[in-house]
Amino acid sequence: MKILVIGGAGYIGSATSAYFIAAGHKVIIYDNLSHGYRDAIPPDVPFVQGDICDRAALDAAFSAHQPDAVAHFAALIEAGESMTNPGIFFHNNVVGAITLLDVMTQHNVKRMVFSSTAAVYAGKDAPLSEDDPIGPASVYGETKLMIERTLRWYHRVHGLHYCALRYFNAAGAMLDGAGQALRGEAHQPESHLIPLTLQVPLGKRESISLFGADYPTPDGTCIRDYIHIEDLASAHVSALDALDTHEEMIYNLGNGRGYSNREVIDVARQVTGHQIPVVETDRRPGDAPILVASAEKINRELGWRPNHPDLRDIIASAWAWHKSHPDGY
Repeated sequence: MKILVIGGAGYIGSATSAYFIAAGHKVIIYDNLSHGYRDAIPPDVPFVQGDICDRAALDAAFSAHQPDAVAHFAALIEAGESMTNPGIFFHNNVVGAITLLDVMTQHNVKRMVFSSTAAVYAGKDAPLSEDDPIGPASVYGETKLMIERTLRWYHRVHGLHYCALRYFNAAGAMLDGAGQALRGEAHQPESHLIPLTLQVPLGKRESISLFGADYPTPDGTCIRDYIHIEDLASAHVSALDALDTHEEMIYNLGNGRGYSNREVIDVARQVTGHQIPVVETDRRPGDAPILVASAEKINRELGWRPNHPDLRDIIASAWAWHKSHPDGY
């Protein structure tokens, strides 16, 4: 199958592109490089530089490459920023997705795997299933929910087959057989806990900030479910294959276990051998206290399960990446 990967130069998009290729698919990457990197793209993959909101550029890419399916990763993802500048999130994420869907419809492309998020849920103390109440705490989560609803209508009206994968916290790095890091996180600016924590032993910051230590959790800090980047990538391959027989799918992707921010920092200390000083500061708007996945549905229906569930292994792979790429790509 020929897949147009929108946002394929980013962290998750580039890793998934490599997995698509390993599964025997052909990949074309479309990215505006505002948050992605040309060097993250797998070798010999056709690349189109363009914006998801640029209908003419999308139309040209579809005409030139005639894809059979689309994998959509091109979104702004920072929940905190979405609460201070909501307009750019609604424009890029929602308007961009509708523009993409209209071009897909024009070119009669009826398969999409969509990068969604656990931020669509209202938080709760137990692992979240796909049937749990929806209630985004941030504009970012709201934009992803709006896109999921749009996909449902494009299915009804245009016959789109889609899978929305609700990620929990993507983390870790892709390593080769010799343990050398191939792809990892390189956000500019960085806002994710694991790479920020690892910047301390790299000498890039003096301490790590804890945004809120008064949440209703055992140690007062937020609890999250971390999933390895390679497990995310493999789930996209499974979802793409299932679009032949499943018209509408929504699945959680996670490990089913949550770790508090303090626990993540403690494991990073063990992995790096650095004390990693902590500074407690105020909560950020849009952060739910607890987000942990139940991935039983995708386990049951598609046979997918994570191969790298251990937090220490996730952080160790991230550490291998950041040590060898301290300044990113």
